Amino acid sequence: MRLRHIEVFHAVMQAGTISGAAQLLHISQPAVTKVLQHCELQLGMPLFDRVRGKLYPTPEAERLFVEIDKLNRDLVSIRRLAANLRSGESEQVRLVATPTLGATVIPQAMSQWCRAYPQARCVLATNHTREIVSALLLGEADLALSLQDPRHPGIRSESIASGPMVALCPLGSPEAAGEGPLPLGQIHSELVALPADDPLGSVVLNACEAQGLQPRSRLTVQTYQLARSLVEAGLGLAIVDPFTAAGADRSRLRLRPVAPHLPVQLYLLSAANAPLAQTARRLVRFLGDAAKDNLETLA
Repeated sequence: MRLRHIEVFHAVMQAGTISGAAQLLHISQPAVTKVLQHCELQLGMPLFDRVRGKLYPTPEAERLFVEIDKLNRDLVSIRRLAANLRSGESEQVRLVATPTLGATVIPQAMSQWCRAYPQARCVLATNHTREIVSALLLGEADLALSLQDPRHPGIRSESIASGPMVALCPLGSPEAAGEGPLPLGQIHSELVALPADDPLGSVVLNACEAQGLQPRSRLTVQTYQLARSLVEAGLGLAIVDPFTAAGADRSRLRLRPVAPHLPVQLYLLSAANAPLAQTARRLVRFLGDAAKDNLETLA
């Protein structure tokens, strides 16, 4: 099957009619019919049964469609990448970060960067690390911030800051009354937990299991910011990354690093085969400075 055969076959399967496929592909109905007939001729078998002007896929067509649908998604990704490459470089930087970093590190960095380079422009977005990797590979973003190293061969990863995981202790709780690092074994309040499959959640879980601990927990959340908000509302204690902790309401809770020391890395991510433009490299310096400023508020 040629690429044009695949495109037309996929469109017919999606639309269910020749006219619908023609509309999807922005070509004439006779053109769709001609390509489809040529495809069937080359394959040596019919792909559709024609009954009173309607098309019904054959079992062979249904099997083909499963694989061709995967290929079509790849083709869409290639077109998106080509469009992004065609747009070329400009003074615009496309930065994406995980939600926590978008609410803490990014605002301070952008404030400094915009003052230093008033002509430069930046498109900001937040997403989870898996989607961030996809955006970088497709050329939809120039650089990104994450607390997780994706360890992907197409992604360049660099640690630009590091800090300890921090316990958010509600005021009035026994944990808030202590001094210095909070041992995991001395956590008696209910834990607002992170999922076990979350990178930081697994670090906390493994540290507890290593000491034979099973913290009490009724609430499990998907985002670090939600964990912080629940603690501020008095619904338990949470162990979060230092950047989430830096934005906590100190009138409602107290911050204590946990013991043992559980380090968290802040990673700068970019596509391995796409060197950063000068404008993006300038922004990196401000991101690193903002991250370190956030960590200093915990001291």
